[in-house]
Amino acid sequence: MIAIFYKAFNKIVHEIDAERLPEIDYEDLLWIDLANPTDDEREAVEIFFNINLQTRQQVEEIESSSRYFETENLIIANSNFLINRDNIYITEPVSFTLKDGILISLRTLDLKAFSDTIRKVYSNHKAYPTGYHTLIALLETRIDLDADMVEALAKEIATLTKRLRIAEELDEELILEISKLQENTMLIRENFMDKQRVVSGILKSERFPNDTYPKLNIMTRDIGSLINHTDFSFERLEYLQNTFLGLINIEQNKIIKIFTVVSVVFMPPTLIASVYGMNFTLFPELNWKFGYPFALVLMLLSSLTTLFIFKKRKWL
Repeated sequence: MIAIFYKAFNKIVHEIDAERLPEIDYEDLLWIDLANPTDDEREAVEIFFNINLQTRQQVEEIESSSRYFETENLIIANSNFLINRDNIYITEPVSFTLKDGILISLRTLDLKAFSDTIRKVYSNHKAYPTGYHTLIALLETRIDLDADMVEALAKEIATLTKRLRIAEELDEELILEISKLQENTMLIRENFMDKQRVVSGILKSERFPNDTYPKLNIMTRDIGSLINHTDFSFERLEYLQNTFLGLINIEQNKIIKIFTVVSVVFMPPTLIASVYGMNFTLFPELNWKFGYPFALVLMLLSSLTTLFIFKKRKWL
């Protein structure tokens, strides 16, 4: 799908027909949004602007030079947008191309950052006179949504902490949830690092309007604070993981202790039974009528004596 945003009648209007693109005054064009475009729509934009749009492979490259770069007449920025689907985080690569102050965005999925930015553009079109301002608004909106993800993640960690405190039994489900949250935290942090590289590249540019740089500086500070927040969240998860493993060790030690005590308590009776179980010819108690009860009493006393010693030394 293609959405062509342009200035007309002192407001922002849009078309969804690629064939209408040549009919719109070039000076009025603001933003061309390609959302999972057809080959014809993509080709129409490339021919109209005389450019080659980024391929998905180019957008996904992680080199710094691939995240933001400038040519003689183009500015190209590639960034990953994070999506939360039922607590499963996936990244969607998005490409931005700026030519003559017109923004061309290329993506394959519907993204909330785009729909929110479109509403902003419609509600206050004077704040977005060029594609440069629109790109900054998209990144700003995306950072705000990422901040919401960080807050939601912090709530999940707090909930998991409470579950761990009141859990009567420790099972593998808890450790799997901790591991999943750790992975989500790392994905969010990587996403912030990606935005940081793009914003840093824009700050070094001299082509953007002067009124965009204060916002870019604020975005840089916001990204830095959010990265610190994700680091703190990851440390909390490591603490939870260590706590969980510590509790597991305590439970295992209790079980081992019980088996150890049982083994030690039954060692003396076992020794006595072994002695009286020997089949020697000359055995003093062999024909003694009280031999059997004597052996039982002796084994019982040896067990009780062992338990008394354990209790006295507070080993139980």
